[in-house]
Amino acid sequence: MKKILSFLLILSIFILSSSGCSQNDVQDEGLKKVTVLLDWFPNTNHTGLYAAKELGYYEEAGLEVEIIQPSEGGTAQLIASGQGDFGVSYQEEVTIARSQDIPVVAVAAVIQHNTSGFASPADRNILTPADFEGKTYGGWGSPAETAMIKALMDKYHADINKVNFINIGSADFFTSIEKDIDFSWIYWGWTGIEASNKNIDLNFIQISQEIEALDFYTPVLIANESKIAQDPELIKKFLQATAKGYEYAMASPDEAAALLIKSVPELDSELVKASQHYLAGQYRADAERWGEMQPGVWKSYADFMYENALIESNIEADKAFTNEFLP
Repeated sequence: MKKILSFLLILSIFILSSSGCSQNDVQDEGLKKVTVLLDWFPNTNHTGLYAAKELGYYEEAGLEVEIIQPSEGGTAQLIASGQGDFGVSYQEEVTIARSQDIPVVAVAAVIQHNTSGFASPADRNILTPADFEGKTYGGWGSPAETAMIKALMDKYHADINKVNFINIGSADFFTSIEKDIDFSWIYWGWTGIEASNKNIDLNFIQISQEIEALDFYTPVLIANESKIAQDPELIKKFLQATAKGYEYAMASPDEAAALLIKSVPELDSELVKASQHYLAGQYRADAERWGEMQPGVWKSYADFMYENALIESNIEADKAFTNEFLP
């Protein structure tokens, strides 16, 4: 009898243990796996994503999110081909993609205003776009760069043919300005802050302050049209959790910076902290809520791209983005 009772007890424990494992498996399987493709190496533009992951906001929404850097190819093309659920892109890339019938849609603006511009060491005396004449520009060979510079120089009646263009690819900005170039296109929220940390005095021409149409959304979060149509609940859950991550980054920049550094320890911690404080005021800026986009911004920049032959055919701007899933 004792042997029978012992056997039954062991059997009961085994069944309960197996049942527990099964329940855990079900819980794990209950989290929907989601992949987010970054546009570049991890930086403070992405802090809200990392915060939402580290603080459990995605898990609360029933999502298991993996944040990865893209391999070869633009984010828009990868998202359109189903190689990720969401991507970090920018309005220019989305506009070009849609003009080529690549079915991606912006679902949130990470930052409300374009904080990029043309930076140069103060000793080069580049104070306005007219001063680009006779100088050397270092870029990555995009037609958009030439169009941007020409538009700015035209405003000041300057001649773009007097600018020397060099393709420096992904070369370090600070190394390049020491020996090869006079000015380049940077994001103030990262490279500009880094210059301040290094006590390098820069002149900076913010393009959105020069031409209204150039105050476009960069970066943005994108998704595939098919994904939006087939699983709108996923888009909603992801953006609700992501918005909480960016709200946290706005309210607690030091803590948010620490989360990003924890996730990506190879980053310069002082740069991350300083950049995070700058971007805390930029994520939502003057918008009523994080992520919201305006039709006029999409239309004016699409028109600019079309008028400057950056796209062969203009797009329906109101179909390139949606605010529908924002909390």
